[in-house]
This record gives sequence, C-alpha cells and structure tokens, in this order.
Amino acid sequence: MSMILFACVVRVRDGLPLSASTDFHLDQDFLECRKKLKALSSILTQYPERGTATERDLSIHFHSSGDIACMGICRNSYPTVMAFCFLEELQWEFATTYDGSSVGLASRPYAFLEFDNVIQKVKSRFNYTNCAQTAFNMEKIQEELRLQPPALIRLEDTALMNGMVNGHTELHAESAPTYRMQPVSPLGILSLVLNIMCGALNLIRGVHLAEYSFQEDRTGIGKVIAFLLPFVACFLLCYLYLFYSSARKIKVFILFVTICICNIYLYGLRNIWQILFHIGVASFSSHQILTRQVSEKQPDFGV
Repeated sequence: MSMILFACVVRVRDGLPLSASTDFHLDQDFLECRKKLKALSSILTQYPERGTATERDLSIHFHSSGDIACMGICRNSYPTVMAFCFLEELQWEFATTYDGSSVGLASRPYAFLEFDNVIQKVKSRFNYTNCAQTAFNMEKIQEELRLQPPALIRLEDTALMNGMVNGHTELHAESAPTYRMQPVSPLGILSLVLNIMCGALNLIRGVHLAEYSFQEDRTGIGKVIAFLLPFVACFLLCYLYLFYSSARKIKVFILFVTICICNIYLYGLRNIWQILFHIGVASFSSHQILTRQVSEKQPDFGV
C-alpha cells in the first residue's frame, strides 16, 4: 500500500506551486487534506524549516530550504523520519535541476511540471523499497529531528483557516493531475492533418503488403511491421499534441526515431522523396508538440 500519497514543490515566499505529483485519489479525507496543504503552503514563512500537521489518518510534512519547500501527504503510519528523508531528497533533486533565478522568475503555477517524473521516481523508491541506500541520511535526519523537532501545526489555527477563505490561497489552488494546454494553432492543425495522412498511407501500404506476404512470401513480414509501426507512431504524435502527458520529450523522441528508422528500412519500397516527406512530417509534428505549452490558466476544481 502506498504510504506517500502526494508530494509537491512550492515557492516559499508566496506558496506558488512549482511542480506536483500526478496522483489520483478520490478519498474524501485525502482531498480535504490536500486543500489544507495548499492553504498551508501560502504561509510557510510563518514556520520553521520543518513542520508536521495531522489530519485524521493522514499527515502533512514540509521541509523548506532557501526559496523552495517540499511538501507531502503521508499516512500516519509512515515514519516521520522517512517522510523527511523523502522531502530532503526531493529538495536536493529540485535544487540541482533548477537554479534560484528560474524559481524566482516563475510566474505561473506548475512552471516546472516536468519535474513530476523525478517526484514519481523518488516517491516510488520510498514507497516500495526499504531504502537501504538512504540509511546514512536517515541517521542524519533522525539526529536533526531529535535536536530540533519539526513544528507541530494545528490545521484549525485561525491564520491557516483565514488563508483558505480569504482568496490568497486560491490563487494557486489548482490541482496538479490535469493541465490545460494552449489553444491549437493553425500549424498544429496542419501537423495533425499531415500525421493522419501519413498514418493512413502507412496503414494502407502495410495491409496490402501483409496480404501479399501471408499468401506468397513470408519474408516481407519485417517490412509490414515497418509500415505499421509508423502508423501507430503517427497517431500517438497526434495524441501527444492534443493532450498533456508527462515525459513528453522522451515520448516524442522515441516516436520520431521509430518513424525515421522504419522509413529508412523501407528504402526500395519508398523512394528518397517519400522517405524525406514522412520524416519531415514527423519532425514538424514533434516540433509542434514540444512548443505547445501549458496554459497559464489552470482548471478550477472547486477548491
């Protein structure tokens, strides 16, 4: 059972969420706890660098360092020292990936949403392994917690509850799992049309070649696959353009390389201009995907 349910990185001075794990939990206690975490994130300057708050069967932990704070929601049964080890490692990973100036200049929520991939990896390691490799760090954190225990925060405090209702927190109350993309551009529509056309051409050629290969010459199976793989890749590129997905760069790179390799393999069945056309469409589509950004206005979940 997962012990760390949610994690995020926020800017300390104003609680702006910089990145968060894309976790889907419909439990009402969790949803209420996440609302209070968002409220708490806006007043972190009032507390020391480490703090803990308890909400029924869940706990909110935070660790501030410099301009950023890492926050998490864990089950009460999860050891506090492990929770702070997790947050410290998350803080270290973020600090080594992004510099202070980029954090200070961030103007919209989840400006570093691609960091979700790192959050998920670290969270998975602390959730599902014994974390033997962090034993030394655990001893260090345990000693720090003994010398300076984390602040125990009452979520019912007047200041915190005011933060939830005075509108300040709701500036950044958006939930991480869903992102609204910028409007589709004319070039984006063109890339979709070209991708659908290339996918259809690959499918038609692949089906015709498959009919011949299965009836006459089974040595052509490799070329059938080389037609069908780009067919799938073209429609996956359409999906990546239309909808937000984590690790977009890696996925786009894999799909682009697949299309290139398959088309080069098909030299002979396709001439050089046909190959260049398919690779050119894949390149154009990849560029459109990677340049289409998340909209600054995030969806409101009624928080």
